[in-house]
Amino acid sequence: MTPKDNAGWTALAHSDEDLQRMKSTPDTPQTRAPSFRLAWNDQDFLTKRELRSVRLQLELLKPEMILAERGIVSTVILFGGARIPEPGGDAWAAKNETQKKNLLENAKYYEEAREFARLCSQHSASYNHTEYVVVTGGGPGVMEAGNRGAADVGAPSIGLNIVLPHEQAPNLYVTPELCFNFHYFAVRKMHFIMRAKAVAVFPGGFGTMDELFETLTLIQTGRMERVPVILFGKEFWKNAVNIDYLAEQGTISPNDGDLLTFVDTAPEAWAVISDFYKLNEENQAAE
Repeated sequence: MTPKDNAGWTALAHSDEDLQRMKSTPDTPQTRAPSFRLAWNDQDFLTKRELRSVRLQLELLKPEMILAERGIVSTVILFGGARIPEPGGDAWAAKNETQKKNLLENAKYYEEAREFARLCSQHSASYNHTEYVVVTGGGPGVMEAGNRGAADVGAPSIGLNIVLPHEQAPNLYVTPELCFNFHYFAVRKMHFIMRAKAVAVFPGGFGTMDELFETLTLIQTGRMERVPVILFGKEFWKNAVNIDYLAEQGTISPNDGDLLTFVDTAPEAWAVISDFYKLNEENQAAE
């Protein structure tokens, strides 16, 4: 045991030391029994339903500690469809010719997401990549485009993956040491929002809608500070969500639609963020 570690001095044995000591324990029926395992090193125990509260805490704590150690203060979220291919790619998710046609047309949003992530990451460099760091859901489609755009300019980016019933793997552009995996959707969404200085939402399906409306609900109810919520694809969102109709019906306030900004291109979106945070004035002051 060393006199100091990241948590300061302790005269007690460290858990990692006891873990090593366990490896030299004699092999007997007693030591092979599940009850003899250290509780925090017993996967069977930790996955019991009664331990759900502990697992929730661990999923919240692990990414929090890693991101804090990395010095990441703020992020820009890219939400959007996993099914959108890159330009020239295969519309692998299409179930019919209409879907194939539309997914191929929507491939333009892959390139816009990639360019938007490049713009965010280039600005992040002036903060040593601690502010405006790109974060995605870590999967394919728009998520891949976001991580790829950051990688294009040599910047780190975060991927918050989730275990799904079908095969799921992180895209290859997520910074490996910032690639996380979650069991609980709720904790994953907390990590998306906790550091967000802007939320960019590209065309997508139920998951994208869920993420968009959760964000809007938090802002609308005052549980989250207002940040730019930018919807890419004016025509898509005009048809997918009728905000004016909700306001007319009285189910939202007349000015709730002002929480959203609609754009078609990456430079438009970055201008929204730059204006909101007066980044041009900040850069001029620095000069």
